[in-house]
Amino acid sequence: MHINKFLKATSLAVGLASATIAGAQAQTAEEFYGANTVNLIVSAAPGGAADFFARSFAPYFARHLPGSPKIVVTNQPGAGGMVTAVQLQNTLPADGLNVALLQRNNFYLPLINKDSTTFDPREVSWLGSLAKEKYTVILWNDAPIENAEDLFTTPVRIGATGFANENRTLAAMMNDYFGTKFDIVAGYEGNEALALAIERGEVKGRLVTDNNLTSGNEAAWFADGTIKVPMQLGVERSDILPDVPNIMEFSDDPAVLALANFMLAPLEASRPLAVSSKVPADRLEALKKAFDDAAADPEFLALMAKMQSTVDPISGDEVKRIIDSLYETPESVIVDVANLLKAE
Repeated sequence: MHINKFLKATSLAVGLASATIAGAQAQTAEEFYGANTVNLIVSAAPGGAADFFARSFAPYFARHLPGSPKIVVTNQPGAGGMVTAVQLQNTLPADGLNVALLQRNNFYLPLINKDSTTFDPREVSWLGSLAKEKYTVILWNDAPIENAEDLFTTPVRIGATGFANENRTLAAMMNDYFGTKFDIVAGYEGNEALALAIERGEVKGRLVTDNNLTSGNEAAWFADGTIKVPMQLGVERSDILPDVPNIMEFSDDPAVLALANFMLAPLEASRPLAVSSKVPADRLEALKKAFDDAAADPEFLALMAKMQSTVDPISGDEVKRIIDSLYETPESVIVDVANLLKAE
């Protein structure tokens, strides 16, 4: 008798659980998001460019998601975005409520440091990226450089922050593979310290993104002619600087161009958003569509224009294509890039 009661109770529990699962599966994306809060995790500290893009975008992303959920933005810096990336792939709930704004270096660092990461950018689902960026060489107006060609004949001292930061590694790439003559002083404690060093004349310039010339710390210098921009670095020329030569135009060596492309291609997806690859298909499609619609929202674009910040979005499929191309890079190129990133 007790066994029968136990079996009946078990059958009832299983039936209720099945009904609950069936009900959850039958729930539409609009019903799901309308009843929940979305977490937008920024894999960088508050106050930086990544944080700015995330917080500016969140209200429009919420507007275009089915059910118009509340979006809470939190910051989780660590290991250049890798802490959040690993969690997104391996431990965060894959219900579609956790979205991460990751870093572009998360695309290629797993290839460079194969033994030190458990993240694979091919194992998450990409919603899209909010911005494309190019790097630029900026020099104080009294620097002994008048044009791009002078960078290959005239030494000039420039500053950089961390040794593995793009503002040093890209300058080192230009020296080692294109023949520029930068004297690179690395180790400045952040962008403000480096700006002061430039103003004091300790160094004559640095590498910054083109977005910095319109909305960053260097915007005032650029506007009043305090700095000059003899060269840019990108897969193609920046719309902001259509007449400034691009480093890619100064070599026809396929090996050199392959290395430069590996280092510069991630800039085409500079503010990428991702979710777990295990998010249910209908919610993933809703998230992708909401990203595309919000990134094209006239009010969002007007806000960013008012802030003098460039929005140049690409879709999740385009982000994936960039990552796939990086993973097709010959091992010899990856070894060369690793050497550029390796601390001396």
